[in-house]
Order: sequence, then C-alpha cells, then structure tokens
Amino acid sequence: METKKLYYEDSHREEFTAEVLECLKKDEEFFIVLDQTAFFPEGGGQAADLGRLGNIEVEDVQEKGNIIYHKVKIPIEKGSVVEGKIDFSERFSRMQNHSGEHIISGLVHRHFGYDNIGFHMGSEAITMDFNGELTKENLREIEKEANEAVVKNLPILSYFLEKEELKNLEYRSKIEIEGQVRIVEIPGYDKCACCAPHVKRTGEIGVIKLLSGQRYKGGTRVSMLCGFRALEDYHKKMDSVSEISVLLSVKQNEVEEAVKHLKEELFQAKGLISDLRTQIFKEKVQKIKEGERSVYFFEEGISTNEMRYLMNMALEKVKEFCIVFVPNQEGFQYIAGSKTKDIREFGEEFQKRFEGKGGGKKEMIQGSVKGKKEEIESFIKECL
Repeated sequence: METKKLYYEDSHREEFTAEVLECLKKDEEFFIVLDQTAFFPEGGGQAADLGRLGNIEVEDVQEKGNIIYHKVKIPIEKGSVVEGKIDFSERFSRMQNHSGEHIISGLVHRHFGYDNIGFHMGSEAITMDFNGELTKENLREIEKEANEAVVKNLPILSYFLEKEELKNLEYRSKIEIEGQVRIVEIPGYDKCACCAPHVKRTGEIGVIKLLSGQRYKGGTRVSMLCGFRALEDYHKKMDSVSEISVLLSVKQNEVEEAVKHLKEELFQAKGLISDLRTQIFKEKVQKIKEGERSVYFFEEGISTNEMRYLMNMALEKVKEFCIVFVPNQEGFQYIAGSKTKDIREFGEEFQKRFEGKGGGKKEMIQGSVKGKKEEIESFIKECL
C-alpha cells in the first residue's frame, strides 16, 4: 500500500477526490490514509500542508515509507470517498520561499563553494545556514542575481533519478538519500535533491529579499523572504517608517538621520540627568545629621546603579545601615548596605514580613518586597 502523490503531478492543485484506505486511531486522534493526496507531508525543510477532508480539518500530514498519514480529530470511515482541499494560499507562499531558497543556495554554492547546511521555513522569515562567511556586499550581489533569475521566468523542473543515474550529475544534497532521488532544477542556477513542491516558473516567486546575514557557527545565517511574504514585510516596515517620520516631523527618506540626531540628544540628556541626580544625592547626604545610626530613602525612577551610588554615599556618613527604595509594580525594589553590621540578618526578617525575595553578602543585599510605604517605614524604624 502506498499513497499516490498528486502534488508531484501538479504543485498548484488545490482540490482532489480520494478513497479512504485506512482510519487508524491513536489516543484521541485519527490518522487517515488515502489512495491519493494533494497534501504535502512535512519534509525537505517545508511544513506540512493544512486544509480539510470533507468538513474535517487536517491538523498535520506526515509520511512513513510511501504512506501519507493525515491527522484529524474525527474518524472517517474506511472505504468512503472524500473531497480534499488544501490551504493553497499558504502552500503557494511556502513554494515561493522554497523556490527562492534554491536560487539563493545555488548562487552561493556557485560563487563561493559554500553548502547550505541548515534550512528552516517557519511562519516568518526563512533562514539558511551556509558553511562559510558572506559579507554584506556578497549578499547584495547574490540578491540582485537571484532577482534576475526571477525576471527571466525560467521553468522549474523536477524529475526522479535512480542512484546509478546520479553518478555523473552535479547536484546539491544535504543528506545521503536511498533509492530514487527527486531533483529540482532551475536551469542555469541550481540542481538540488528535494522532496517538496515548488512553483512552476521563477516568475511566480516574485521578489527575493535577503533581510540579514550574521555570523553563525563559523559560517553565515541568512534570513530571507520571497513573494507575498516579502510584500507583507515591506508594508509593515513602510508603515513603521511612515509613523516615525510623522512623530519626528521629517520626510521618510530623512528618518535615519533624524533618529541618529535624537539618539545623540538622548545620550546628552541622560548625562545631564545623571549629573543632576548626583548633585541631588550629595545634598540629601549632606542633610544627614552627624552620628546618625541609620537612614533610608524612598526615590522615584532611579536605576539600580544609582540606588547603589546613593547608598554608598550615605554609608560614608552613617554608623550602621542605609536602605534605598524604588517603587515597582508590586511594591518596592530595595538595596541595603552596612560597613559595620551583617545586613543579612535584617534582610531575612524584612523579607519574611513583606513577602520579599532577594539576597546578597553581609555588606549589601538587594531584592524586592510587597507592601505600602507607611508599613515599610514603620518596620524599618522598629528595626533600625
């Protein structure tokens, strides 16, 4: 028993009729075997097709041997005839991206000799892992040449060859394949062993856009989008640029320079704020009475480093403890320190009382607690 693969006969076929050969139950799920199917099972880096058998949703499709199993929640009687319909918009999007990947991988192999050693096609960007480094300029050149292949509207060919027939054929393959091998060929650009359906001509791919390239395990990981996914990505990015241009009151082609300018202003403002806070902290510490045993501060909007800075300044003047609090969503973040006592003893009691968490060394602890300011102040006054 084996399943006839209609997606190899016509990758654009959306609907078909088939006989149910088996309905296998496993736990609460059923696996339907048909005499023929247009549903592509997961493989070759491409996800399984989804769709319906009659009115029943197909949740996954897998192949074992030459048999294809359609995973459903409701059983379908053996011997019955069903109408199958795949989600073709998603299938076509995947084919656009997979065919685009073949062109990119073929060009990288031709120009640089690198192999595609990893390929992932999820719901977002496609990633390709090459076993060599590619510069930004390299990727720009590859992208341009790949889109030239799209414009040529070349036929995308597929055919099966026996292992003996492959001996004199140069083609790409990620794994050792037994028996017949299906070759997908884009004339002049790529020949690769692949089990997935593809678009019929390169023109159907639409635009091929390389989004990024980064070093990865000694090679390069390239992110890419093709066709309708690339168009959707373009829409989202243009919407973002348009919104930023409005917020900054600049033209869209001036956004980059405006953001750089804004970043520089923000950097300078942060420096000024830091200087002002330092001055405020010094004035707070100057107001501490000589011989004071312990002090605490409730501050707004200061960073952990600034909390620590204020605490250390105060510890130069007080004899025992200093605690700095900053409000958070559930209560307060705190840092406590001492130069003469083991602050951890106080911390344990403090956290028990206010459902806190944290820890540290005898000289300094930090964490967070729940509770109101008045309750915390009352507890501290009792302890310190």
